Amino acid sequence: MKVILMQDLKGTGVKGQIVNVADGYARNALIPKGIAIEATPKALNELKSKKAAMIHRKEIALEVARKMGERLSGVEIKLKAKAGQGGKLFGSITAKDISDKLKKTHKVEIDKRWINTKDGIKTIGEHEISIWLHSQITVTAKVIVEAEQ
Repeated sequence: MKVILMQDLKGTGVKGQIVNVADGYARNALIPKGIAIEATPKALNELKSKKAAMIHRKEIALEVARKMGERLSGVEIKLKAKAGQGGKLFGSITAKDISDKLKKTHKVEIDKRWINTKDGIKTIGEHEISIWLHSQITVTAKVIVEAEQ
């Protein structure tokens, strides 16, 4: 019997895949538990439209990330922090600090988890960071840390 999997099933297939399984297995285990539905023409059309919608959403997300990447590439983010002798900061500049500054100055909301400061910013000066916007788009920006008086 052909069924459409509604969730990943180890050893059988992944969500959205059409697979052939034994009739008894489908009727007694997969369909009653909601793991699969019978592959009727109506169900196949719904699956096709869901896949098309998902592809469209991914394309839109990529385009949005591309536009945001154009806005953010080469951006300089200036932050002030208390520092001691030799330009060493008391504490460090975190991804959250950078995210908040981007939101205030550039009106761009970036999740702090998308910002990679490598080992953290712990000294005064210029530092390169990478901002992950999409699985295919990563932008580098410059963080300038100045001593607070």
